[in-house]
Amino acid sequence: MRPLRQRRPALAQLRFDERRAAFAGLPLNERFALIHRTNLWGAVETPSGLGSEISATTQIRSGLQTLLDRYRIRRLLDLPCGVFGWMAAVDLTGIDYIGGDIVTDVVAANRAKHGAPGRDFMQMDLLEDALPQADLVLCRDCLVHLSFANIDRALANLRGCGARYLLTTTFLDLPDNGDIEDGDWRPLNLQVAPFKFPAPIETLLEGCEEAGGDYRDKALALWYLDDLVPE
Repeated sequence: MRPLRQRRPALAQLRFDERRAAFAGLPLNERFALIHRTNLWGAVETPSGLGSEISATTQIRSGLQTLLDRYRIRRLLDLPCGVFGWMAAVDLTGIDYIGGDIVTDVVAANRAKHGAPGRDFMQMDLLEDALPQADLVLCRDCLVHLSFANIDRALANLRGCGARYLLTTTFLDLPDNGDIEDGDWRPLNLQVAPFKFPAPIETLLEGCEEAGGDYRDKALALWYLDDLVPE
């Protein structure tokens, strides 16, 4: 894959910039509640954003099912789970699924619509709440919306949750990372400063076509949580 050079802004960046003043002084839970309530990220199918539309997840849905089977995952924590749109199309047979989200209304709606034996939804804050036991934590399209300081808090909390694996979003060709305020968006490469993760166990390219394909290096990457020790 050739390195991507100039990237056009993603829709989530443009929409947040238009409404930035509305987020002034809001705590994290209220920021994401406002994003959900106003469909700030601008997707037609789901308030969880363009990356959660069914067409945007075709490639990773297949890859995720294979990965969960390969690593014998029997308990999955999906945090944040959003509105459980594309994940409802993943075959989770034999897996205890827990969807966590910071937005109260999202959790309540998911329980009513998608709750079932072996499938539960819980309100939780990735930064500070005690996380339920799981074999693998899926943290897709989350850290890209957090400031560096809160990414550090999230990773510290994840390292203490007892899971073996973290599967999270990274942009493989991004040369460096920039900071943002919480709720905004930018791509992240977790293998470069300030994170400097080791090489992942494996990656699932998403086939992202947003902004004319400028983010086609977007992937879910799998790491052992114990390997993610801060410098």
